[in-house]
Amino acid sequence: MSESNTTNFTNPSTFILLGIPGLEAAYVWISIPFCTMYIIAILGNFTILFIVKRESSLHVPMYYFLCMLAVTDLCLSTSILPKTLSIFCACLTQMYFIHCFSAMESGILMAMAFDRFVAICHPLRHSTILTYSVVAKIGLAVVLRSGIITLPYPFLARRWPYCRTNIIPHFYCGHIAVVKLACADFSISSYYGLFDLLSVIGMDVFFITVSYTLILKVIFCLPTKDAQLKTFGTCISHLCAILALYIPDFFSSLTHRFGHNVPRPFLVLIASVNLLVPPMLHPIIYGVRTKQMRDRLLQLFTYKET
Repeated sequence: MSESNTTNFTNPSTFILLGIPGLEAAYVWISIPFCTMYIIAILGNFTILFIVKRESSLHVPMYYFLCMLAVTDLCLSTSILPKTLSIFCACLTQMYFIHCFSAMESGILMAMAFDRFVAICHPLRHSTILTYSVVAKIGLAVVLRSGIITLPYPFLARRWPYCRTNIIPHFYCGHIAVVKLACADFSISSYYGLFDLLSVIGMDVFFITVSYTLILKVIFCLPTKDAQLKTFGTCISHLCAILALYIPDFFSSLTHRFGHNVPRPFLVLIASVNLLVPPMLHPIIYGVRTKQMRDRLLQLFTYKET
């Protein structure tokens, strides 16, 4: 490593992303599944937006929230694969948007859980509770919460002196990945990251759990097994989306902070897959599980004689 990369980095103008240290020889093969996931995410989420726009029967709160999730997935997956991250400002900008859109995803899944709660526990009042105005206000609240609570990340990263190196052994500019290069006590950044994790995702998981506890209570009170299974079946897509986001997210956050003996290539892979897999899986989950979406998708690829 050159001397310019190891000294005089109090205010570095650039950070260098290494990808996965130790696996450079396999980069060509590693890039194939990552590019494939990105392509599927882009095509799948644009398909969801197109179908919901064209199909008037899907103009209900659940699919409005699904469209918000699709747009967030598009922004999140695109922010991970920029053409260049050579300028320090670009690194901080990417850091902000990655954490911001990740928080938005969590908030939208919480809103979708509320939609399922109202649809199952108060079906006759669903259209009066979740009006267009209420849906818009929920979406705005999710955006504002994510944007505001993520704002300190780039400012915290910018305040630390960097005198060791400007090389980031990662695919993208994550907050912890950047501040770990600082030659100062960055405990504030680490604590704020944990605060963000608990206050955003922790709160969302709490309200999602409460919603599904009430939903299950109603389901178990239904008179027949078929009615219980049919009602619970309307929640399967949402539950799959929740698991696809939260399980890797919690695992990645905890291992990055406390998994000191975990091999670095494994940490980088988990963190990258954590951000790329949910945007790829969401359109697949909802496309397969939702009858209206599936029927409309089939109509796009089949020809009916009149």
